[in-house]
Amino acid sequence: MTNIVYFDIETQKSAAEVGGWDKIRDMRMSIGVTYSTARGDYKIYGEGQVNELIDELRRADLVIGFNSERFDFAVLQGHNPFFDYEQIPSLDLMLDLQKTLQHRLSLDSIANATLGVEKTSEGMQAIHWYKEGKLLDIAEYCCYDVKITRMVHEYGRMQKQLFYTNRFGKKMSVAVNW
Repeated sequence: MTNIVYFDIETQKSAAEVGGWDKIRDMRMSIGVTYSTARGDYKIYGEGQVNELIDELRRADLVIGFNSERFDFAVLQGHNPFFDYEQIPSLDLMLDLQKTLQHRLSLDSIANATLGVEKTSEGMQAIHWYKEGKLLDIAEYCCYDVKITRMVHEYGRMQKQLFYTNRFGKKMSVAVNW
């Protein structure tokens, strides 16, 4: 059985707090969540378990995320300098779509137009929750993002297309080959 691991992480700090987007490694993971198709369930990781999360990603047959190459993997490298995401077979849904469309889409835009679901919050709220010690709220939000990522990927794999809303509010389609 192929083990596809869908994942997402939330951070402790914003880009502004660490001195800019070129310092993503310094943002520090607050919560990470995976969904393993081999296990059939979600797993939640706290900051102290970041190397366990990295080990799960390393063992996967395919790792799927949304903006994972630029963001999530960079945050993990800040925790473990020996983590080399280029050695992991991965699919970044955002980057794959960006190659076709020549612009970025948000996960929310795709999920809403394709599946009729919306994200429950956004990353800056997760940072506020971290500062308030609300790790359970972050975990719930992060689990939902992983679920949306999985649903978007599965829909695209089966239907060979996704939908999104463009900046003028018009529903558009994009072909995918997953």
